[in-house]
Amino acid sequence: MSLASRYPPARMAPTPPHVFEQPAPAFDVNAVETPAYVVDRGLLKRNLEKLAYVQRESGAKILLALKGFSMFSTFDLVREYLHGCCSSGLHEALLGHEEFRKELHVYAPAFKQAEMETIIPISHHISFNSPSQWKHWKPLLDAARAAGKHAPSPGIRVNPEHSEVEVSLYDPGSPSCRLGTCMATLEDEDLTGLEGLHFHALCEQDSDVLERTLAAVEKRFPKLLAQVQWVNMGGGHHITRKDYDVERLIRVIRSFIERHGKEVYLEPGEAVALNTGYLIASVMDIVPTEGLPTAILDCSATAHMPDTLEMPYRPHVLGTDVPGALPHSYRLGGMTCLAGDVVNEYSFPEPLKIGQKLVFTDMAHYTMVKTSTFNGVVHPDIDLYDPETGVLRVVRRFGYEDFKRKLS
Repeated sequence: MSLASRYPPARMAPTPPHVFEQPAPAFDVNAVETPAYVVDRGLLKRNLEKLAYVQRESGAKILLALKGFSMFSTFDLVREYLHGCCSSGLHEALLGHEEFRKELHVYAPAFKQAEMETIIPISHHISFNSPSQWKHWKPLLDAARAAGKHAPSPGIRVNPEHSEVEVSLYDPGSPSCRLGTCMATLEDEDLTGLEGLHFHALCEQDSDVLERTLAAVEKRFPKLLAQVQWVNMGGGHHITRKDYDVERLIRVIRSFIERHGKEVYLEPGEAVALNTGYLIASVMDIVPTEGLPTAILDCSATAHMPDTLEMPYRPHVLGTDVPGALPHSYRLGGMTCLAGDVVNEYSFPEPLKIGQKLVFTDMAHYTMVKTSTFNGVVHPDIDLYDPETGVLRVVRRFGYEDFKRKLS
């Protein structure tokens, strides 16, 4: 009986195929003080060039979704290629306005008065989550226009009630989801003045899913679709994954524009930063635990890569395989007191040593934006590597004051 079958992982989380697409670091890993996220500008540029191709060939405008990637030290590069950015609330909107400085789109399930007073002057589009939110804030938009001030183009988010997302935590297309309004709710509503239709129903999916989702939108919302000027098709498009059908995406969008004559937006976050970043960690200790020894790292699954627990998925560590495939198998655990702060189980060609550095791949998106300092653990540095100059630099280092300022 193999080691893997004797001691299966506590979480049989799959490893997405795209995590094997990222090359080994082009920089000296030993030069990195751990823990640290390191983003490679060259890999980021490669993704952006592919997204720029989609914009050019399809006619769609692509926005950076800040909820997925907000490393604003890279925005000088990103804004060369993308049309703008989109936010999911006030602080992301302010970040986009201050640091991206191009077209800004905003959506949130609901807004407060003070938030709207700040968002209206700086945003270009606002998508409301429900007819009641639209009716509540429409007078504020009308007042801005009447005073000769800037007012963003208003839209409404709809729920196409078409779902192909397997993990319920990430499924915005279920009929019970609070994000977006279903067809039946809109039928008797006065939507006069709305200029946009927004839907988001994908998660790490290919263009065939978009095609079917778009068909559901066209079927359920023909009246609204005829009325609006623009359509935002949301995120979840895994455009920069190697096996993603880019040409089909282009055909789908071009055909939609030809049929309806609408301005089209896509807002991927993950596709922008997919396979562009690493999390470098060090082995702090190796402790005997049942089944497999556990290597304690100076990072944390729950604090620094929470999607490994939420999705869940098994992140790739360079030079490793599944337990039992290589001679030496370990469980990789984090620094917090949470018993379940375990990344997953891996095998290595050689025994791990204390002080050895491990490289987790695909750690640029939904990592830095979702981190915490639970237990007061040290937040990883944010580093940037530029292959054109060969320079690896620390962009941001966190300390005790960052932890303290979150508290009272």
